[in-house]
Amino acid sequence: MNLMETFQLALKNILGSKMRTFLTMLGIIIGVCAVIVIVGLGNGMQGYIEDSFSDMGTDSLTVNIIGRGSSRSVSEEEMYALVEENSDSFKQISPTVTMSSLVKVGSDSLTATSVTGVSEDYFEMKGYSLAAGRGLQYTDMTGRKRVCVVGQYLNTYYYGGNAVGQTLRINGNAFTIVGVMAAESGELEEGGADDCVFLPYSTAARLSYTGTVSSYTITARNTDHISEAKTLLESALYEIFEDDDAYTVSSMAEMVEQMNSMVNMVIYILAGIAAISLVVGGIGIMNIMLVSVTERTREIGIRKALGAKESAIMRQFVIEAATTSSLGGVLGILLGYALSAAATAVIAQVLPDTPIAVNPSPAAVLIAFGVSTGIGVIFGYLPAKKAALLNPIDALRYD
Repeated sequence: MNLMETFQLALKNILGSKMRTFLTMLGIIIGVCAVIVIVGLGNGMQGYIEDSFSDMGTDSLTVNIIGRGSSRSVSEEEMYALVEENSDSFKQISPTVTMSSLVKVGSDSLTATSVTGVSEDYFEMKGYSLAAGRGLQYTDMTGRKRVCVVGQYLNTYYYGGNAVGQTLRINGNAFTIVGVMAAESGELEEGGADDCVFLPYSTAARLSYTGTVSSYTITARNTDHISEAKTLLESALYEIFEDDDAYTVSSMAEMVEQMNSMVNMVIYILAGIAAISLVVGGIGIMNIMLVSVTERTREIGIRKALGAKESAIMRQFVIEAATTSSLGGVLGILLGYALSAAATAVIAQVLPDTPIAVNPSPAAVLIAFGVSTGIGVIFGYLPAKKAALLNPIDALRYD
């Protein structure tokens, strides 16, 4: 009996008891489906994290000057000079001053609006664009002008779409609006990404309690070498302060990597738990194949009496087990893709601002299918060996 005939006979025996076959495959189906959906969810979460952080700039480094334990300080001019001296590693720099401020538009007080002092290069560094007016300019920094650029939320809900040329107050100081940012998010809401005000960092530093700049955003020239750029920056700052407690340097790319590592760890644990179902399915296949060997003892005896070799008998039962698990794997893949599509639709409805798509990985699908087939072969070996070693005389006498 050749391989094709053996496979056809295996299909005939499998389809001869459809309900028992389906129940046998159920563990494999659930396991493969769960692995595909879980890995797909992990891919979707990683994609969402990377997209979210890419808007913030994965090529950016954030420097915070603490000054603790050091008598030295660093000026904006020194930081600009540091970046210029290492222009092969660094591209741009912007001092940033985050203010705890009360914004007033007319008689309306806005406590959720973010107010940040930045340089004229900040918008380009972050990839922001303008919907109207102009951005901040170098002369705004040197002259400490009281001008600002507002987000689309303020422009739409407080100025009727005509904010340029209007005024607002920040901590009681009047500022002229010279530009309006294009919308950064799909929904304009209080406290959201579009509820913001940007003003010259020199003006913000003067209005802040400290009067100095203690934070800088620096973009690396090559995102593939962001770690080297961070190390270079830390070394340069250490030469200035001679104390690594006086500053911190953080990288968006490292934050993305850390978050992805955490997501991967959770996904691996969940996928491992789901894989237990595959093992349970393999045990079910072994159990049903042992029952099948017992039920077909006389058939095995007749075949061996007619000259069938042990290898042929063994191959038949191994192929039956592998075919059963492979069919379960195929059904699990189909169910996994269907549930992934359904999960994507549910997430879009429940969390419209969190566009996570459950994307099954082709590699995960192939691995899950390969494992399911391998489980059939491994757990089908013992029943096949038992069938192959049956004594034909005893088998023919079996009632």
